[in-house]
Amino acid sequence: MKVGAPVEPNHISASVVIATLERLSPTQRENAYGMGRAVMRLLIIEDDRDAADYLAKAFREVGHVADLAADGEEGLAHALDGQYDVLIVDRMLPKLDGLSVIGTLRGKGIETPALILSALGQVDDRVKGLRAGGDDYLPKPYSFSELLARIEVLARRRGSREEMVYRVADLELDRLSHRVTRTNQEIDLQPREFRLLEYLMKHAGQVVTRTMLLENVWDYHFDPQTNVIDVHISRLRSKIDKGFAQPLLHTVRGAGYMIREGK
Repeated sequence: MKVGAPVEPNHISASVVIATLERLSPTQRENAYGMGRAVMRLLIIEDDRDAADYLAKAFREVGHVADLAADGEEGLAHALDGQYDVLIVDRMLPKLDGLSVIGTLRGKGIETPALILSALGQVDDRVKGLRAGGDDYLPKPYSFSELLARIEVLARRRGSREEMVYRVADLELDRLSHRVTRTNQEIDLQPREFRLLEYLMKHAGQVVTRTMLLENVWDYHFDPQTNVIDVHISRLRSKIDKGFAQPLLHTVRGAGYMIREGK
C-alpha cells in the first residue's frame, strides 16, 4: 500500500496518508509497522504539516516518539540539540533544504542517521543525497511498512556501533585513547580505575551493584570478602569529583553506585 504520493515535487499527499491510516486495522498496523519493537526517537523534518502530522501519528501508534520540524532551520536546531535515533528529512524544505541540513550536521560531527524523503527519485538524485551525508534515500510515493523497515535498519546500525566516547555532564572518557577529562582538565587514572569509570559511565543513570562491578571490572564471579571496591571507588571519586562543584559519582545506600548529573 503506497503512501506519500506527491502533489507537488516537495509534498506528500496528506489525503493518501489519511486514507491509508484509516483503512488499516490494529492487526494490519502491527504487521506493517512492527508493533512491539524497540522504541525509537525520531525527528521528522517536513514542511507539509498534514503529511508530517500523519507520519508522526503513524509512528506514535506503534510506540515510537516523533518530533516535528516545519522547515530546514528549525529541523537543524532540533537535530543539533536533541538526541534522536533517526532523522527523516524531506529534501525540498523552506529556509534550508534537506541536503544542506544533513551536510551542516555532518560538518559539525553529528552522525545521527538520516533518511531522505523526496519526489526526486532518479539515480542522480539519490546519489547526490547520499553523497551529501544521507544514510538512505526513499523516493515518494512510498509505503509506510518500507519506511519503517528502513528506519529500523538505520537505528540498528547506529546501536551496533558501540560508543567510543562516554560523557556525563562535563566528564568525558575516550575508550580508544584511554583519556579522561573533566572541564577539559586531563585526569590521570590507573588501569583498574579507568575500567571502573568506563563501566559506571556505560551505565550512567543506573544503579551498578557490587556484584556487577566484581564480575565486570575485576572478573570475579564470587565475593572476595575484601574492601577492594570501596578503596577504588574512594580513589576514583577523589580524582573525578574533588575540586569540582558538582559531584558525579554517588553511593546509593544498600544498592551500589551510580554516575549521574545532579544530586
